[in-house]
Amino acid sequence: MKFLGMKKVRDGKYLKGYDLTYLNKAGVKKTYEMVSLSDLKNETELGKAVNGISIVAFKDEKMLLLKEFRMGVNRSIYNLCAGMLEQDETIEECIARELYEETGLKLERIIKILPPSFAAVSISDAKNQLAFVEVSGELSDHTSPNEEIEPHFYTKAEMAALLKCAEFSTRAQLAGFYFTQGSL
Repeated sequence: MKFLGMKKVRDGKYLKGYDLTYLNKAGVKKTYEMVSLSDLKNETELGKAVNGISIVAFKDEKMLLLKEFRMGVNRSIYNLCAGMLEQDETIEECIARELYEETGLKLERIIKILPPSFAAVSISDAKNQLAFVEVSGELSDHTSPNEEIEPHFYTKAEMAALLKCAEFSTRAQLAGFYFTQGSL
């Protein structure tokens, strides 16, 4: 594959659309559509910025999941607490802010933050970090009118039952599975 060029084709509030032109392995010129959360100046910036955080949170041997309405699929799914980094915000500050905004919970302890990974590599260069944390407090709603989020803590048995019938984001499904196996 040989990269030939990049052109911005959409400049939305959050998502920027780009056409990437390349030669495929047969030497045929192709265009690949992708989106970025970053305003990219050139191809050297593709996949460089860390945009957000996904949070696997625990309290009293239970794991937090959000049942949230996602416009892109027009239904509620099970997901992790997550969000975008604000300008000049540290990952730790983002974790605490997102936990509070989406659940009302307080960050007690960061267990581990994994290095950045791609969130949707087939369509975007967005990068997130995955954090494993312990939380305290009671669940309460601090969301905006544009969010429909129902947070809840699940035991391993409850999570195993959900995994059989509910719709999940991939990251939440994977975390939930490993939680049921005693690996988290």
